[in-house]
Amino acid sequence: MADNNLIFLENLEWFDDSGRQMVHRLPQQGSGEIKYGAQLTVRESQAAVFFYKGKAVGAFGPGRHTLKTGNIPILTKIASIPWALTSPLRAEVYFVNLKVFTNLKWGTRDPVAFKDAELGLVRLRAFGVFNLQVVQPVLFINSLVGTQGMFTTEEIEEYLNRVIVSRFNDFMGQSLDSLLNLPAKYDELSDGLSRRLQEDFSHFGIRLTHLYTNAITPPPEVQQAIDDRSRMGVFKDMEKLMQMKAAMAMEAAAQTDGGSGTGMGTSLGFMLPAMFAQYFGGAKPAAAPEPPAAARAACPECQSGVPGDSKFCPQCGHHLVVFDQCARCGKNMAPNAKFCPRCGLAAAAAPRKQFCKHCGAENLAESIFCNDCGEKL
Repeated sequence: MADNNLIFLENLEWFDDSGRQMVHRLPQQGSGEIKYGAQLTVRESQAAVFFYKGKAVGAFGPGRHTLKTGNIPILTKIASIPWALTSPLRAEVYFVNLKVFTNLKWGTRDPVAFKDAELGLVRLRAFGVFNLQVVQPVLFINSLVGTQGMFTTEEIEEYLNRVIVSRFNDFMGQSLDSLLNLPAKYDELSDGLSRRLQEDFSHFGIRLTHLYTNAITPPPEVQQAIDDRSRMGVFKDMEKLMQMKAAMAMEAAAQTDGGSGTGMGTSLGFMLPAMFAQYFGGAKPAAAPEPPAAARAACPECQSGVPGDSKFCPQCGHHLVVFDQCARCGKNMAPNAKFCPRCGLAAAAAPRKQFCKHCGAENLAESIFCNDCGEKL
């Protein structure tokens, strides 16, 4: 019986049935002999990266594409006899899911140290959810996926959680002086932390679309101190409460005055509006801010607007399809580059590690505060 792979061309496509796969490789096991003229079908929510002879040679958007390799049906089998009928011209296609992956969890596995201005060293637990999206498929595959046949959100969630917790500790140390002021700063903390994480995520070709903080929980004794501080705010308004009760009593007296002729009802009719205006008026509710306009695609080098399907910036010529990034300065590097054109770092150099000089704990590069002892690095 003739070998079907000897004659027929491939039609490559992929559907994500689980909803959690970020990358799927064809063939999933090992590498393949994708033939000259094979058809590649890419959906609107996908991108495809074609690897040939071990290198990424191109990224493909939605549509049908024709792949060109040196594997020609029948002739390739004859030419590959010295390699046990296995062609050395290996090729693979990585399908990348471009949808937004939602409801990924982040949180502190162990309490992180926070140096409070009023309460001293406090151990905090925090947790929430975040959403992410792949925006640079080639960089994502080269930096995180590697040669895996399938890559899911579970495999990246743990590492990204560690990055979020480290940046959360830094942002808390810089923007919050005391946990007593925490209840009013949840939205501010989430927005600021999200902006700080954008650069960390961009090194892997992914974008943090949303980040939410569900809770920040200090130890029970610290929580009790925060509750006591909140009660003090109630007592500060006690004077206004007493004034309101006095005004209500005067209003009731005016209603029961009837026709006695004392004139109290008439006087209170003029006094009450002024009293209530003094104690409860004067502040108009702030208008809701207008939602920001949709962000335009911009070149990461010169910030000029670029069309969505461009591979190079029309203003500065910056390469928009990222194959690799410098571990030190984040500069996009051309394929096969040996040194960063901006800072000169070798392409294979790993980012430096950072150890706390007080307790010796290892922290992420560029961390500002230690996760274990809370001291500034």
